[in-house]
Amino acid sequence: MMNYPKVKIIRASKREGLIRARLLGAAAATAPVLTYLDSHCECTEGWLEPLLDRIARDPTTVVCPVIDVIDDTTLEYHWRDSGGVNVGGFDWNLQFNWHAVPEREKKRHKNSAEPVWSPTMAGGLFAIDRAFFERLGTYDSGFDIWGGENLELSFKTWMCGGTLEIVPCSHVGHIFRKRSPYKWRSGVNVLKRNSIRLSEVWLDEYAQYYYQRIGHDKGNYGDVSERKQLRSKLGCKSFKWYLDNVYPELFIPGEAVASGEIRNLGEGGNTCLDSPARKSDLHKPVGLYPCHRQGGNQIRNLDKDVCIDSSGKPEDLHQPVGLWPCHRQGGNQYWMLSKTGEIRRDESCLDYSGTDVILYPCHGSKGNQQWIYNSQTKQIRHGSSDKCMSITESKQRLLMEECSLSAPRQRWSLENYNPSKL
Repeated sequence: MMNYPKVKIIRASKREGLIRARLLGAAAATAPVLTYLDSHCECTEGWLEPLLDRIARDPTTVVCPVIDVIDDTTLEYHWRDSGGVNVGGFDWNLQFNWHAVPEREKKRHKNSAEPVWSPTMAGGLFAIDRAFFERLGTYDSGFDIWGGENLELSFKTWMCGGTLEIVPCSHVGHIFRKRSPYKWRSGVNVLKRNSIRLSEVWLDEYAQYYYQRIGHDKGNYGDVSERKQLRSKLGCKSFKWYLDNVYPELFIPGEAVASGEIRNLGEGGNTCLDSPARKSDLHKPVGLYPCHRQGGNQIRNLDKDVCIDSSGKPEDLHQPVGLWPCHRQGGNQYWMLSKTGEIRRDESCLDYSGTDVILYPCHGSKGNQQWIYNSQTKQIRHGSSDKCMSITESKQRLLMEECSLSAPRQRWSLENYNPSKL
């Protein structure tokens, strides 16, 4: 790099992790704008100017390029046009995810080349005004290695007077690896620890939804008093304001009409709706499993004592939802019924288009994802097909059939059902 006098290589004396390494870079940089890129990136011609333009217009604007995909085996660059731009979101496991640009945001723009507001950023590729970054407190120095820093910066950007944008005229390619290369050196799950620190400082009463997913096992997450003081000093808005104004599309678990297992009441009443809900299981049939009474992925069938069970992870999308013995441990048997009739696990919904009941990304348009629960007959009726959810006599498979009050295997119990929330 001696041929590039503007390039400085900063070497840490010990392993610091991604977050602290970025802070080392910020300390050594001299320009008024800081731009961060992962090492496994390829910049396209003209990628930087659109980012700097937005910051020059408003230094409280944090900007991200469109992230194109570089194949991790062939290094082929896959270009994404401006019409395919997505915005960042997150789920209540505090995992970042991508979403289509909401209709309300599309209405703000005359053409697809204009920058769009994004609730969160992926975190690996962005530019920010140095003074604004420092005013926001940069990164939480209590975060270790990697994870959660992108959501922390996203939340406080919006809550503390800034704006986060995706800029369609800026493109940077990125190699997406199939697994994380990081090892936890201390045996501590640092992603979980970072997420707890994030929750304690920024999520207010909504932190409970993340804590429910980790069994309220917060462990030792360190001292966050300085970060709370920073938030108070900056006069940042509440997380409720963020959800209402920046990310109203996010489903709030506390607004669920029912939450917990979906148990079939026929044939012994010990079978629950169960699905892992990983990406690999999306678009696959939902399964039935013995009810375990530990929440997670299950809804109980009152005839067979099996539960609808699915993990809801991205790799489980498009996969059949299963039936397993109800275990009452949450996990793959924890489901939520929304006000609009979705049976969902965070961003994955039960979907029926005429064959199997599968998990599919929630689209909010009802149709194949609308389910109506009758608390008197205990039936779950599908909105568009008018069929009822049932199970086979063997308790091995979920099926849809004509609704009948004399069919015990069509009877289901939904845990914590509260019709007043409809």
